[in-house]
Amino acid sequence: MTQPPREAVARPKVSFEFFPPKSEEMEERLWDSISRLEPMDPAFVSVTYGAGGSTRDRTHRTVRRIVKETGLKPAAHLTCVCATKDEINEVIRDYWDAGVRHIVALRGDPPEGIGETYQPYPGGYINAADLAGGIKTIGDFEISVGCYPEKHPESPTWDYDLDLLKQKIDNGATRAITQFFFDPEVFFRYRERAVKAGIDIPIVPGIMLQPNFKGLTRMASMCGASIPSWMDELYEGLDEDVKTREMVTANIAANLCTELARGGVDQFHFYTLNRAELALSTCRLLGVKPREMEPA
Repeated sequence: MTQPPREAVARPKVSFEFFPPKSEEMEERLWDSISRLEPMDPAFVSVTYGAGGSTRDRTHRTVRRIVKETGLKPAAHLTCVCATKDEINEVIRDYWDAGVRHIVALRGDPPEGIGETYQPYPGGYINAADLAGGIKTIGDFEISVGCYPEKHPESPTWDYDLDLLKQKIDNGATRAITQFFFDPEVFFRYRERAVKAGIDIPIVPGIMLQPNFKGLTRMASMCGASIPSWMDELYEGLDEDVKTREMVTANIAANLCTELARGGVDQFHFYTLNRAELALSTCRLLGVKPREMEPA
């Protein structure tokens, strides 16, 4: 018996996040991941910026190399912490001169660590909205910003949280990328709140690809993301079984993306942790293949 034809579905847009390497070994893994993910034709790839600006030079070198050696469109992360406006503006101009046209503008975490009270740096940008406005005065960059589908841990109310996002948009942001989450309803509720608040830019779900469940739990506790109890059960007993953990992680991510797609989402941003295998597996499970493998 022949299978009925599948309903045509538009190819989702994907993007990937990387972090700058700290060693030669990590650099080799990063560039292997970039070369393997480039055929997926991502809308862009982002490169993170360490706490307190600690990776500024490494982030800049990585972004410049992506511009020079690949056909990818890099988005450079930039934060407000530990730098004056003049220092940050110099970085922005350097990116423009290097051919970078997309910046992910973030407030950043307090240099003392997550959980400490954030204080603007003397003479620096106050927050991500202020930074977005400063970026636009220097060049016509595309600006992405962050958002929290379970509310930023420091936001006292949802209205306060969404007002901050609206300020970012007023100052030039054209895309919001979410903190990671694992329940599609969390995203849909947030999207509904955003629409009711008058927010009309794309809200792109951030999909975490962290197979180390203990590490994932630590990350979630720091950023206010909830982990469903069923995930504890899936990872139980897999501490020493790396391959199975990776398979579980890819399936969780693909199932989440599938549910989001059913709700109208057509863009996904993957936090790769510089692991190509998990990103490739998740994309394949989602039906996203390298361009050369897709029918014309």
